[in-house]
Order: sequence, then C-alpha cells, then structure tokens
Amino acid sequence: MDGRDETPKERHDRELIELLNELRVAMPGVQVLFAFLLAVPFAQGWGRVTPFQKDVFVVAFVAAACSSTLLMAPSSIHRLGWRIADKERIVRVANVLSIAGLAGLAVAVSASVLFLSDVILGRAAAVATAAVVAALYLATWYAPAFYLRRRG
Repeated sequence: MDGRDETPKERHDRELIELLNELRVAMPGVQVLFAFLLAVPFAQGWGRVTPFQKDVFVVAFVAAACSSTLLMAPSSIHRLGWRIADKERIVRVANVLSIAGLAGLAVAVSASVLFLSDVILGRAAAVATAAVVAALYLATWYAPAFYLRRRG
C-alpha cells in the first residue's frame, strides 16, 4: 500500500507505536491546560466572573477533562490489551479516541481563549479572538487531513 515491505502484524505494531508517540505531543498541552483550569476558581478575581464567563469556563474545564481522558485511553487500551492478537482493532479504536481527544482539546483551548479574552478585552473582542483560534484549529488540524484523505 505505502511501499513498505511489512507484514500486517508489523504494520499494526508500527501504527500503534506512531499513534502513541503522537499522543506524547498532545498530552502535555491538555495536562497544562487542565491544571490551569483547576486553579482558576480559587483565584482572587473569581468572584467578579460573570455568569457567561462561568458557563464558558465550565465548557473549557469539561472539554479539557474529556480530552485528557480520550487522549490517555489508547495507552490504557494498549496496556490492558497487551498481547491481544487483534492489534488492528486496538489501533482503529485508539485512532478514533485520539481524534475525539484532539477535538476536545481544540474546544477546551478555544473556550479558554474566549473566557480569558472576555475578562481582559470584553465580549465582542473575545468572541472574535476565540473564533480566530477555533478557525485556526480547523484550518491546521482538520482541513489538511480531510483534504489529504479525499486526494488519497
């Protein structure tokens, strides 16, 4: 398929290793964001947060928690499914979970930008800033992948 001389088992092993290595890039980002979000309600200025900002914060917090869970799931599946013969299925499930986790991370970051921008800049500028960040995620994470899939 891709010009490699490997058995299906070797391909599944390689694909799983590649996936787990890619998750090592995403995980620190979601962990740092989640840690930041855990601390925000305990900060001095939290009492001045508007109901809109609280709602946006909850979206960011829950999205970060879900993203963290989804991005860690492939490692857990791999460990719990150690030496299972059907590694192709493990790779397929882990891939779907990883894509969902990255989507959750994009939502968490976009909502965090909306939250902080609303506090600092005001509502209109915050919405515009968050929309630009969300569009950047779509333009860099998803559009090229969908384009390449259609071309492939």
